[in-house]
Amino acid sequence: MGYNYSTNEYLELVDDLVDDYNLPKNIIYSLLRYVKPIYRSDMENKYSAPMPWIGLYIGSASLVCILAMVADLLHGLRSRKLWFPCKYFRMNAAFLAIIFVAMKLLVDRSGVIPGDVDQAGKLGSMAFMCIMMANLLPCLATMGSNELLTNIIALGVLVITLVVNVSIQLATRVVSYKEDVPIIQIISPKYADVQSLGITKNRNTMLSTVYVTMLLVLLVIHVCSSLAILKSKKVIESKYEQRHNRALEDIQRGLLTVEKLQMHVTNHWIMAESGSPQFITACFPTTSASGVICAFITVLHTLTMSWIIKAGLMKDYNSDYSWSMLVILIVQSVGVVIGTVAPLSRCFAILSFKVSFKIIAKHFNVFEVESYWTHKLYVWKHASIQTLKRLTISFCIEFQEGIVVVCKIISLIPFSLMIFVLYCLKSVVFSSSEQNKDLRAYALQLEDEMELAERTLQRLSKSVKQLIKKGEKSQPNNLMKLILERSYGFQGVKCFDHIDHDVPSKVEYQDCWSLPVVTLTAIAVSLPKIEKKEVDSLLKSVREGLVYVTLVEENLNATHDYVTIQQAAETLWQEVDVHHKWLGYKLKDHAFQDIRAGQIVEWFGDTARNIVYTEDISKDDSISMSVCANSMYRISKTILLTFQTDIDDKVNQKNIFDNLSSMIADIMSACLTNLPQVIITKCHTSVIEKSEASVQYAAQLLGETTQIIKTLQDRGIPSMNPGDLSFIDKWRAYLGDP
Repeated sequence: MGYNYSTNEYLELVDDLVDDYNLPKNIIYSLLRYVKPIYRSDMENKYSAPMPWIGLYIGSASLVCILAMVADLLHGLRSRKLWFPCKYFRMNAAFLAIIFVAMKLLVDRSGVIPGDVDQAGKLGSMAFMCIMMANLLPCLATMGSNELLTNIIALGVLVITLVVNVSIQLATRVVSYKEDVPIIQIISPKYADVQSLGITKNRNTMLSTVYVTMLLVLLVIHVCSSLAILKSKKVIESKYEQRHNRALEDIQRGLLTVEKLQMHVTNHWIMAESGSPQFITACFPTTSASGVICAFITVLHTLTMSWIIKAGLMKDYNSDYSWSMLVILIVQSVGVVIGTVAPLSRCFAILSFKVSFKIIAKHFNVFEVESYWTHKLYVWKHASIQTLKRLTISFCIEFQEGIVVVCKIISLIPFSLMIFVLYCLKSVVFSSSEQNKDLRAYALQLEDEMELAERTLQRLSKSVKQLIKKGEKSQPNNLMKLILERSYGFQGVKCFDHIDHDVPSKVEYQDCWSLPVVTLTAIAVSLPKIEKKEVDSLLKSVREGLVYVTLVEENLNATHDYVTIQQAAETLWQEVDVHHKWLGYKLKDHAFQDIRAGQIVEWFGDTARNIVYTEDISKDDSISMSVCANSMYRISKTILLTFQTDIDDKVNQKNIFDNLSSMIADIMSACLTNLPQVIITKCHTSVIEKSEASVQYAAQLLGETTQIIKTLQDRGIPSMNPGDLSFIDKWRAYLGDP
């Protein structure tokens, strides 16, 4: 009799025995006692049927984590950041949930007669978790205080849950025991050495204990690093502000030439890259220690995989997960190998970036613990008045210092290897070149002794130049053509609107840069006797120009008074550019084909006047319509007064179109004289985590607009107050009465 019989088959067997052999009642009762366990076995088999698919779900969750780590590797290689910042694989609610799914084997304490592959799968999950934790360490630096606390607590709960479950499994021998071996040995003593075919009990127990210990060590490293991050970010932000102010003092002397802007962008790029919170965290000895732990875990897991290759070929997986256990083991083993690359590379990359005589002395002074490691704990201690709490925090301070010292000692392993390799390669790592002395002054480091290597500064300088060159490949050629061919100065800013009074309006009207550009463009493209290619060329030029005009407005005119007008202009431009309409009216209406240009302009003025009078401004869209209509009324009346009767024949329509194009070019040119100030503004951000992206945008913007800036500066910029250059009404006042 075996447990492979179903309940019905067993009952039929009992019936046959009773009928054929007339068994006594006590024997019949004894046989019937086995019905219940057989039934339970049948139910367990039924309930465990979907377990292989759950195994695939675990493998899929593991694969998501692996792909995110691979994405970070590719991002680091592409951006030449061999310390591999965390961009995709991050510690947040989503990924913590995915990681919990990937670790289901460790929280699953069930399992009947597990095989060697099943045991290796549980060991592989522990190794994979260690690797993922080491990969997640730098992303702690991107979080605020509350987010950091929340995620560390969530990670702690996850790790403690895994550790407790594995400990229970060790105690109940679910992880460390292969049940069929002792059964075989009892049945036939000649198979006493069969245990040597797979993972032995003692070896399995030892590996599980090592992995559990490493999980706890990595959790402690995360907590210790989090305490240091809070203070280190403040130190870096303080130094960033000091160097930013120095850079502003240097650039504000004289005209903001392209060369000055390039140097300003480069200085801020050095600050952004060297002061990146993830880069600073990657420099921690705790990060180096986690890299060494990763290497150790990978070696252990590689040995484990070599031990169970034969078991895998023999399909020795007997748990409910069945064949999916082999899938989980393979996927997570690949994750262990791939996931080791980033933490281990950080150990060597950071040292190669910063190696110098000073850093050598700093590394060998392992028993010095910098103040930022314990600053937060001392703040908590001084804020507490309870004796027990102060004693607890004092213990935490000592423990924190001990962890830092141990991590520094561990980090000497990759440091010594790096020094040896560089020495063997005869690399010039100890030179103190003064080639980049000016750039070195803008490098941000937690400690003054930890300076960037010369080649690192050269790499950063080269990378920002490449960003500028990349921007040069995307120059707005149509806009540049319009400025060169149509703009002869800035007089268009003065003459596009010289009406002495507004049409009576329910909202206060004032100009911004983009609204008159859009209004003039709407009139120009509605003229019926202008060739299509000229209209298309103007639209392309305005489309490119408004991108930079909007940048000027958003960065230099972002006051409440102007935002409503700018939003109205943006909405109107979408209507003109995409739908070829103005406030719902078609710009190329068939009715326009047979009437004079003067009548078209008059129609715009009259329609605009009616909209201003009739619109209900209680709605936001009505306010926008009223602002756009007021602008159209003033500009159309100005055009009629300027050109008078010469507006009607074909030749003069072309002249009018050219004059409108010239006004548009002049207005955008005046606005774009503020591009240097926009680039300076974009270089600086109060949030250190966003500084890299902000400077990168500024570098590309500088590359795109270099020719525009040079052209406008060569033509001469009015000697206005620099603070007035970003406002169109200040320009009009200056040009009207210089």
